[in-house]
Amino acid sequence: MAKAITMPQLGESVTEGTISKWLVQPGDKVKKYDPIADVTSDKVNAEIPSSYTGTITELIAKEDETIEVGELICYIDVGDTEENYSSDSQHKAPTQEKEVSEQAKHEPSMKNRYSPAVVRLAQEHDIDLKSVQGTGRSGRITRKDVENIIQQNKEIPKKVEDERTESVAPSPPQHVNTQHSHNISVGTNDEKIPVRGVRKATAANMVKSKQEIPHAWTMVEADVTDLVNYRNSIKEDFKKKEGFSITILAFVIKAAAEALKEFPDVNAVWGGDHIIRKNSVHISIAVAADDGLYVPVIRDADEKSIKGIAKAVSELAKKGRNGQLTIEDMQGGTFTVNNTGSFGSVQSVPIINHPQAAIMSLESIIKKPVVMEGDMIAIRSMVYLCLSLDHRMLDGLTVGRFLARIKEKLEDVQHFKGHIY
Repeated sequence: MAKAITMPQLGESVTEGTISKWLVQPGDKVKKYDPIADVTSDKVNAEIPSSYTGTITELIAKEDETIEVGELICYIDVGDTEENYSSDSQHKAPTQEKEVSEQAKHEPSMKNRYSPAVVRLAQEHDIDLKSVQGTGRSGRITRKDVENIIQQNKEIPKKVEDERTESVAPSPPQHVNTQHSHNISVGTNDEKIPVRGVRKATAANMVKSKQEIPHAWTMVEADVTDLVNYRNSIKEDFKKKEGFSITILAFVIKAAAEALKEFPDVNAVWGGDHIIRKNSVHISIAVAADDGLYVPVIRDADEKSIKGIAKAVSELAKKGRNGQLTIEDMQGGTFTVNNTGSFGSVQSVPIINHPQAAIMSLESIIKKPVVMEGDMIAIRSMVYLCLSLDHRMLDGLTVGRFLARIKEKLEDVQHFKGHIY
């Protein structure tokens, strides 16, 4: 008997996934829960497990094709394998399931049934779905069909009356359009790169943040000479003992986490008509990967030692580079620290990670002449801490005191010596 395998929901807010690589081919035998495809969503990369034990008969979705949650991706012949059925179900009356081939033979055309993603894309580009030739099962119009028309710059009649809206699932509210420049001409020597997965999610989140949040910006300069010297004095022994590096970022995250407990208004998220002050301190960090930027979360950062934070940073960075971050790794952040100094930035204006109240960037540590007490000039290791805030939730006074507290902690190396382990 042929069974259909559909795109699973990889997370609470995930509505679609892109087949990045098929791990099986027609004729391959698989066991239940064996991975059959690598999938990229707008949050994480994951493997799709087989729902049954059997033989793959047909791959419906193509590699690099984006599929809605619940839509068909492949067929598998399960035969009479016992693993696919529970023992008690064998004693029940036959189910109403028919073989997929028989069902497809009698079912009506699915051309007029559109997924929410197809509807949204057509609305954004004023495409009349009646004129689109569907390539999906039973003639259903897929997202790829609409994208092909957009890429080919075909002249499609404007969308017509809303006679089909009754059969269309409503699109989510407050949809952010990130495709305002879709009419830009493409030259013969230009390369057109589809916006998918993490890049697509990043674009949507950044546009949403800039459109909704009244950003304000401030910064302080901290003298981290003593901290740099202390870290340099312990880094080699620490690496040999623990197996991972202790970085300045770990000290900064520790200082920020402690300051968030002192200034709980900064550790908050926007809830529409109310502000949600978070009791737990979960620090989001930016992790760069080949396919985009991920923002995983260090949970309960205020309760971790500097060693614990350094370990979390190392593990999350490794998982991000290897495409192993999970939905759980990415959710629940209350404040973001971005290490822009790692690629040479000396000053930046970060965009807030919606719906958080603020984001802070750690810039490059630079040696410069500084006027010290007694008007003496010395060469010191200085760093800017740049912070963007949501002016609906925070004001300059609160954030100024918050940054000043972080600066105070970073300049007092004795404070950290008792918190390494």
